[in-house]
Amino acid sequence: MVGNRIRTGGSRLEFLDYDLPAHLIAQHPCAERDQARLMIIRREQGAIEHAQFHQLPDLLAPGDLLVLNDTRVLPARLLGRRARTGGKWEGLFLQLTSDGLWELLCQTRGHLVPGETITVEPGPFQIRLVSKTSEGHWLAQPAKAGSPGELLEQHGNMPLPPYIRKGLTAPSDRERYQTVFARQAGAVAAPTAGLHFTPELFERLRKRGIDWTFVTLHVGPGTFQPIQTADFRQHKMHQEWGKLPPAAVEAIHSCRKQGARLVAVGTTSVRVLEAVAASGTIRPWSGTTDLYIYPSYQFRVVDSLITNFHLPRSTLLLLAGAFAGVELLERAYRTAIEQQYRFYSYGDAMLIL
Repeated sequence: MVGNRIRTGGSRLEFLDYDLPAHLIAQHPCAERDQARLMIIRREQGAIEHAQFHQLPDLLAPGDLLVLNDTRVLPARLLGRRARTGGKWEGLFLQLTSDGLWELLCQTRGHLVPGETITVEPGPFQIRLVSKTSEGHWLAQPAKAGSPGELLEQHGNMPLPPYIRKGLTAPSDRERYQTVFARQAGAVAAPTAGLHFTPELFERLRKRGIDWTFVTLHVGPGTFQPIQTADFRQHKMHQEWGKLPPAAVEAIHSCRKQGARLVAVGTTSVRVLEAVAASGTIRPWSGTTDLYIYPSYQFRVVDSLITNFHLPRSTLLLLAGAFAGVELLERAYRTAIEQQYRFYSYGDAMLIL
């Protein structure tokens, strides 16, 4: 990030920009999930410390509650050819519409037209383009019976972001670009802070007296959309579907009664928790949220945050800046670059206390 040129709550974008050497963008996950590095940011002291993720139980206190996002990443990336021209085609499944059509982002040379047939590889699996939405997405009709989850498992690829191997997947990505606790299928990107957890780490947390619970937020492609407005407050936030189940509500109330900390694992968990808390009451909820968190936001329920290192000009970076404080987060990112931390989805993490 570029110096400390603005204050928290300013409208300009200088603090969202930083120069990252390309070799610090992690192209593969750590050999073991919990061996990633962990930067510790202590807000009250303005201190930055260094550890590894497997040390997390010792950095938290008995009674603390972790809130994790249990969304499951769909193999939503489709590769194929246009029947009309033979040209290469790439699609990203977004959602199933109310009338049973697939909503897709499409890339190809030339112009697609309604009625075109795409042959997805490996196949045979064909989809027919029906019409375009006002957002520029395509609606398509699959020619094969089955739910999107079933068909994508057979014919799709994990939707790695383009900064990881230009989106080219390896067989291991089916497991590693997925948390070990992923349950609710629907995301097109992983909640990356959760990628560092292992069954063994959960067992050590349990022995330490640290509990956890789950929310759901289906991460959409808008999570990668950069802020392009001169005043970041004018950015239009994307919507994502989420759920706060009764079990999580009960765990949160119990944590509050004990006076313990609520530790959100990932910006996606923060958005669910704060969207519900905005109503004034923590209660079971499901629906869509476009909550936009940026510096000057007053957090209502989240006490601590575990998150990865985020892209410049991203809403995720803004959220982290709102939580840590812009000047401290700027210093943390400068330190991470100096100390050769690994960045982005398969990279290292930070714990903001």
